[in-house]
Amino acid sequence: MFFATNNINKFNEARRVLAEYKIAVGMLRVKTFEIQSESLEEIAKASAIEAFKKSNLPLITEDAGLFIEALNGFPGPYASYVYKTIGNKGILKLMRNIENRKAKFQSVIAYCTSKSDSPLCFKGEVLGVITREERRGSSGFGFDPIFEPLNGGGKTFAEMSVEEKNRYSHRAEALRKFAEWYKRKCYNIR
Repeated sequence: MFFATNNINKFNEARRVLAEYKIAVGMLRVKTFEIQSESLEEIAKASAIEAFKKSNLPLITEDAGLFIEALNGFPGPYASYVYKTIGNKGILKLMRNIENRKAKFQSVIAYCTSKSDSPLCFKGEVLGVITREERRGSSGFGFDPIFEPLNGGGKTFAEMSVEEKNRYSHRAEALRKFAEWYKRKCYNIR
């Protein structure tokens, strides 16, 4: 099994979650063109199909987004681009005078093999809030320093170890759904 990604942080999170299910995963660095869509599922599926065509290997891809309620779901599926352009400071500036800090991270894992006509998708979501400032913490990446999950004990994802983050994260939830399905499929468990 391979995870087609160029993001080592995503890969390390995935490797740890899948190891809980005794599923070995390798990182497959394949350059894919990311379609522009409002749908994380469409983006993940398109990436999986393209990566499979280039590699001919069974694989998963992942797309994630940060949806901020007071900003009408912005940045949504454009989170990566928004992070690269305005970063955490830009999001905090946009939200400077906003009381409603509710946000959610969503993730979609797409699984593609030669036997599947269309990739299968598994979704994860975590509710939380955008903090008023960037927190300290050396863990995580992207918007992790400004996202505090509701059940995270007041810590942002960046203040958590990878193992702790994987207890709450959208990506870990989607990966666990995939892993449970994959184990049933491989061992024909109902």
